[in-house]
Amino acid sequence: MPGPGRGHGPMRSQEKAKDLKGTWIRILRYAKQYWVALALALIAAMVSSILTQFGPNKLSEMTNVITAGIMTGIDMNEVARIGMTLIAFYAVSACLNGLQSWTMSTVTQRISQLLRTDISNKINVLPMGYFHGTTTGDILSRVTNDVDTTASSLSQSIATLVSAVTTLIACVILMIKQSGRLTLTTILSTIIGFALSSLIMGKSRKYFSAQQAALGAINGNIEENYSGHLIVKAYNGEKDAIRTFDKMNAELRSAAFHAQSLAGMMMPIMGFIGNFGYVAVCVVGAMLAVRGEISFGVIIAFMMYVRHFTQPLNQIAQAMQNMQSGAAAGERVFEFLDEKPMEDESSKSVSDHETKGHVVFEHVKFGYDKDRTIIHDFSCEAMPGQKIAIVGPTGAGKTTLVNLLMRFYEIDGGHIYIDGVDTKEMTREQVHEQFCMVLQDTWLFEGTIRENLSFNSENVTKQDLDRACRAVGLYHFIRTLPEGYDTVLTDHLSLSQGQKQQLTIARAMIANRPMLILDEATSSVDTRTEIQIQKAMDQLMKGRTSFVIAHRLSTIKNADKILVLRDGDVVETGTHEELLAKNGFYADLYNSQFEQ
Repeated sequence: MPGPGRGHGPMRSQEKAKDLKGTWIRILRYAKQYWVALALALIAAMVSSILTQFGPNKLSEMTNVITAGIMTGIDMNEVARIGMTLIAFYAVSACLNGLQSWTMSTVTQRISQLLRTDISNKINVLPMGYFHGTTTGDILSRVTNDVDTTASSLSQSIATLVSAVTTLIACVILMIKQSGRLTLTTILSTIIGFALSSLIMGKSRKYFSAQQAALGAINGNIEENYSGHLIVKAYNGEKDAIRTFDKMNAELRSAAFHAQSLAGMMMPIMGFIGNFGYVAVCVVGAMLAVRGEISFGVIIAFMMYVRHFTQPLNQIAQAMQNMQSGAAAGERVFEFLDEKPMEDESSKSVSDHETKGHVVFEHVKFGYDKDRTIIHDFSCEAMPGQKIAIVGPTGAGKTTLVNLLMRFYEIDGGHIYIDGVDTKEMTREQVHEQFCMVLQDTWLFEGTIRENLSFNSENVTKQDLDRACRAVGLYHFIRTLPEGYDTVLTDHLSLSQGQKQQLTIARAMIANRPMLILDEATSSVDTRTEIQIQKAMDQLMKGRTSFVIAHRLSTIKNADKILVLRDGDVVETGTHEELLAKNGFYADLYNSQFEQ
């Protein structure tokens, strides 16, 4: 279970990102520490764009030199000088453009790293209730797809936008110097395309947002079906799973189709406007040339200026589309980062007293939803070293009690004391350090057996590993592996569910903490292994306060106290013999397990 992290990371502004401007302001805040590199990249983009705009001007000069020398002889030295100047401009422009691309790529990857770090830190400080209401696939989609889309948008849009605006301004200034009338003709011929692109941008934003949301939903569906693939197959649920997936896939296709179609309309619209501009410049330029108001070289220059003028407009439109997509992804990232974390406990003092294991539940009240109480008025006392068994039908609140004891959830009323200290006055880390847990759901990560067994435990020796593995019956199996404890657990190493459970029990033994929580710890092992593990657990529980959740009532006969829960209330308390003698609810549960 995720626990609170020790570092909260650079949690940025907590305002909700609800619009393009607000989202991009938050994205750019992540770039504050890289402002020098960003400024360098943007300056390089501006200078590169300006140098490129001198091309048509120099080409006009070269055309005029050639035209003037057709009858008298072309001045090749002057042509060569202008040509070398052009080559120098274009070479410097290319180098600056490469520098800008490299710098922006570096900065955006750093920002991606920061975003993922913040998300990772946020995961560790979110309450457990958040994960019960959100699919794993959707969270993974925010970490991968949404962060990548945000970074890609930043890389492709900011520098492009600055370069395009600079190109546009420089182009207009140089065009006016050549001919005011042709400049006006060029602007009027392209303004229609700019208006259309603005209209398209306004329409496309909602589809980009829908696309990112649908992508997160379909990732969640895939993750659920993959992890539960065996159950889907066993219950012949393939058709239903395919129907659900097809529906979600169709929603994603529809949102992506509308978003990409609108974005794809930009290029043909701007291409048409550019071609229209060529025609307009040729017609108006010919009329002015006939009147002797401009030279032929000016018309040649404007033929290039039309392309230079429409290209940045197209780039601006494309950059805005990328920013729309980045904002849609960024909203999902910041929506996650803005989720309310668990209460900050940095101000609490951490006690270092020796844990004895005296636990008291005092009138505890709790519900996962405020309007539905699960634990109504629970009181119980566990003396140091006692084995407390918690039994009851499914949904009675057994696992909920353990979650409250570990402070995975905060209680709605009452108190829980450990050695006389209210757990609310302790940090969560301090509470967790007093317990080792073995859950019904096993958790192993891709790493060596040694790393899995000694997870978050220090100074674990081979003797410690051998002792724990012998106790749970894994020692012989590990000796048969080619690398022993250094064997890496991957999909290629097939472990049974029982072996996975044995590993998690051995991990708890190695952790060797003052108190134990066992949630149906032997549910996945065979009877012989269960007896072996039970002996090991009995040895481990000596002198430690233990809380055992069990469905097999035969495994908790030797418990010091058995709490019988029904509908969130303790209906019976006592030892196994005392509860059987009462012939009440516990006796009914126990006897039902032996009925044929």
